[in-house]
Amino acid sequence: MKAIRLHEYGPAKNLKYETNVPDPKLAEDDVLVATAAAGVNPIDWKMRSGAARERFPVTFPAILGRDVSGLVRAVGSNVQGVAVGDRVMALSTETYAELVSVKAADLSHVPEGVSITDAAALPLVICTGEQLVREACELQAGQSVLVTGALGGVGRVAVHTARKMGAKVIAGVRKKDLDRAKELGVEAVALDDKDALERLGRVDAIADTLGDKVTTPLLNHIRLGGVCGTVVTPPPDCSLHPEIKLKRMVAHPDPAKVREFTEDFRDGTFVLPIARNFRLDEAAEAQSFAEDGGAGGKVLLLVV
Repeated sequence: MKAIRLHEYGPAKNLKYETNVPDPKLAEDDVLVATAAAGVNPIDWKMRSGAARERFPVTFPAILGRDVSGLVRAVGSNVQGVAVGDRVMALSTETYAELVSVKAADLSHVPEGVSITDAAALPLVICTGEQLVREACELQAGQSVLVTGALGGVGRVAVHTARKMGAKVIAGVRKKDLDRAKELGVEAVALDDKDALERLGRVDAIADTLGDKVTTPLLNHIRLGGVCGTVVTPPPDCSLHPEIKLKRMVAHPDPAKVREFTEDFRDGTFVLPIARNFRLDEAAEAQSFAEDGGAGGKVLLLVV
């Protein structure tokens, strides 16, 4: 099959388009998906560069990618409820490829009204943002949460999750993005505005997608006994705040939530901009484009 493989850590140019990669093996509980599209996510370039090697080590040659959508090509002997030709989507691994073997338990059917390529933008951000709020932040209805990086994919899902739960949501963005943040339908605060932060008050939790220096000054705004849930490297000063709980998380597949939020995406109650589509053989360019921060939305690799 055709796939993008990485043979050593380094820059985006290390992603190689190869046309004679062995097909993935199909286990009895797996489904073989003929890829329509794969999402490009920050974890992909962090794994490529080696920045994430402690948490996500790579065995070379490696195929990157976590989001996939496509048509079922074959099903394992134990699989039920999925048939050849079904439109499916999943949070999986090794998705920068023509064929992806996915555990059947991790699959969601693509809802009618959602294009099979757009579906690839959704699984990872849905699982990450939803679990950040519910599992890491332990948020309850009526509580307050500050979401950092609220205009990013994971941040948008975190905002949407908290709103659906009946929580008070504050979107943390850059000052220059305050007008754009109005589309989220919640209160927004400029994280790079010291005066605005002084007026912030206390929240029950921070759902953190940024970490490091951005999140460090925000820890003072978490109430005693509150939670800082994060999907990135925790702020270095967390140890100075024993009165709050720090919970770092890694997303796991949740096909029911993927389906639910994809229906919200279709119905317009959840918005995730898709910035640009690239061909599979343009994976290096696609990662560079997304990594440089100019995307303003999700980047997809189309397998044609």
